[in-house]
Amino acid sequence: MKKVGFFRSIQLKFIIIYILLLLVAIQVIGSFFTTELENNLVTTFEDSIASRVELLSYNLEQAFNRERDEENPDQPSLKEEVQSIVSEVDTQDISSLQVVDNQSRVMATNDYNSRDEINKKTTRGIIQRTLTTNSTEHSNNVRDNDRFYVLAHPIVDEKNRDIVLGVIYLEASLEPVYDQLMSINEIFFQGSILAITVSAFIGILVARTITKPIIEMRRQAQKMARGDFTQKVNVYGWDEIGHLAETFNDLNNQLKHSYATIEEERRKLSSVLSNMSDGVIATDSSGAITLMNEPAGRLIGHNPDDVMGSFLLDILHLEDKMVDITELHNSGSMIIDFGENEEDFIIRSNFSTVLDEEGEITGFITVISDVTEQEKVEAERREFVSNVSHELRTPLTTMRSYVEALNDGAWEDKEIAPKFLGVVHNETERMIRMVNDLLQLSKMDAKEYPLHKERVEFVSYYHQIIDRFEMQTPKGIHLQRELPNGSYYVWMDKDKMTQVLDNIITNAIKYSPEGGTIKLKTEYKRHQLLISIQDEGMGIAYDKLEKIFERFYRADKARTRKLGGTGLGLAIAKELVEAHHGQIWATSKEGKGTTVYFTLPLMNQKRRGA
Repeated sequence: MKKVGFFRSIQLKFIIIYILLLLVAIQVIGSFFTTELENNLVTTFEDSIASRVELLSYNLEQAFNRERDEENPDQPSLKEEVQSIVSEVDTQDISSLQVVDNQSRVMATNDYNSRDEINKKTTRGIIQRTLTTNSTEHSNNVRDNDRFYVLAHPIVDEKNRDIVLGVIYLEASLEPVYDQLMSINEIFFQGSILAITVSAFIGILVARTITKPIIEMRRQAQKMARGDFTQKVNVYGWDEIGHLAETFNDLNNQLKHSYATIEEERRKLSSVLSNMSDGVIATDSSGAITLMNEPAGRLIGHNPDDVMGSFLLDILHLEDKMVDITELHNSGSMIIDFGENEEDFIIRSNFSTVLDEEGEITGFITVISDVTEQEKVEAERREFVSNVSHELRTPLTTMRSYVEALNDGAWEDKEIAPKFLGVVHNETERMIRMVNDLLQLSKMDAKEYPLHKERVEFVSYYHQIIDRFEMQTPKGIHLQRELPNGSYYVWMDKDKMTQVLDNIITNAIKYSPEGGTIKLKTEYKRHQLLISIQDEGMGIAYDKLEKIFERFYRADKARTRKLGGTGLGLAIAKELVEAHHGQIWATSKEGKGTTVYFTLPLMNQKRRGA
């Protein structure tokens, strides 16, 4: 997970927000404070000027209303008295002070540089308005970037206050007021900087207090993402973040339990998928393979890691049978032939769908298994039933035909009737032999045909079998013995082995031509005897040689039926030889005869001397 830098962290955002809020608060407070302070200072200044003007106005009204004796030289004139009063006025902050009579003539001034304006008329509008309206007027003006306060106050008659005798005009500089305001603002600004600095430091501490649990939870979340649930988040308090940390720890415990459960189930599923004999293939909704176990890879001949993301229909060779993967939803089960080079390899595929909560298809599960042997067994079963039906139908049809002929009156014919009855008898015997052979094979398959083994010296036993056949062998067929001298003991069931030899020798006699020779040979082959019966018959084609031990298989079906064979003799011989822990096989060349071989294990020395 990418590490979060300080400049992108929530801690810096908390600090910035905290400082911005503080700046806004200081700005609002500063604006309000500055405005109110300015108004307050200006008002105080104006009140100070007004109080001095009131005193000055009172003195001047006394001077204007005092009666004067023009003949008394010691008494000062009105102008002199007014100038004297003006000169005694405290002119602090007052830059210009003038007294104007009702004729707009300047009578006195406190400014030495303005003495030349005395006795001259003034045209100031504020003075004219005051003379006219008999009211005090004031204003704030700016001259040469200097702010000053202008005031015009009427001097009225004591007896009739509606009569204006003159005007007091003054100008007072406001710069000291604003200089004081500037000094206070500087102090406020310095205090604000100090407050912001202290607040920023406090904000860092507060932000760290808030973000520290969040950072710990982020680190723990990263560990949880990697599967580490051993750590806990520290709880620093019981506020909202503390409750969040406690909840996070509970979530950690729940995830730890859930992860352990899922991991256990995953291991179980992995073990099941790895050890099951059937192959399992999982795909997404589009048919792309997302999971395949090893048995599936072995069955289809692909490495599971190499086919991830491949299309299922391509892997199963179904691209010609299906266009859309959704067709698998209704297919259920399917037999797929994977055979190559004339080798049978048949796979059964069972398809199922994975649905979400809304019933939509999210994927497919395919289970494949090797059913080659099952299909072969099923084919053999069908062929066996067909063969049994065919073998029984032929004699039954023959018997029905002859019985119908006898029933129609042939039984009265003394020459034909015995022949017909003889055919019926022969067919009946043939069916009885066939049924007995089938029962014997059935018992062998069901392991219900026990062997009664005993210690037998095989060479002398084999001579007895050959002697019996020589007594009933048709003329023109010669039995040639090639048996070793000495004693060779075999642990076997004499009756069952007699049946084996009878079946093989009988077949050799049946298929041998007139005047042919049958070689009966026994050889010692290290812990076992190799017995062979060779005829000089028509032989068997190479591609059919392995099939002669199958049930109901005949190399020459017409001749076999004519000779009364059931097609089960060699199958029974194979079962009996294998029951004696031996092997049986045949070699043949067409036109030169067939040789049937089988082996029997010899008894060891300890067993032989028992």
